[in-house]
Amino acid sequence: MAASQFQKIAAAALLGACLSFSPASASDSTDSSLFQSIIKDQMSAFAAGDAKAAFSYATRSLQQKFQTPEFFMEMVRQGYRPVYEPQSVTFGRSKVTKYGPTQEVYVTGPKGQNWLALYAFEQQNDGGWRISGCYLTKSEGFAA
Repeated sequence: MAASQFQKIAAAALLGACLSFSPASASDSTDSSLFQSIIKDQMSAFAAGDAKAAFSYATRSLQQKFQTPEFFMEMVRQGYRPVYEPQSVTFGRSKVTKYGPTQEVYVTGPKGQNWLALYAFEQQNDGGWRISGCYLTKSEGFAA
């Protein structure tokens, strides 16, 4: 029961964060290689069990919501297993939406199920980019 509530809270927080960041400006551009590198690096941190490194790719607002690298890592492990422990990863389109830049990622999860993970990014005050949210949905129409 507690795990179910945890997953609902975590999903709501990530979705809220994804929808709450400021809209893209006309000067925003997609840099798919940069976004893909950020996602790959975070997935590598998940695979290595490096909560601190994985947490460092999240925006400050997500870090404030989840407070500690360990809590963040546990939320991803429980609620986002396909990106936490993917069997395969294929990158799709990068594009700027009204919510900011996004990157499609097709993953095959640990149980062989195909998923679409839509990552949202937010530019930080220092000019760097961080992950501001991830929306995960089952997808039957591809093989990663």
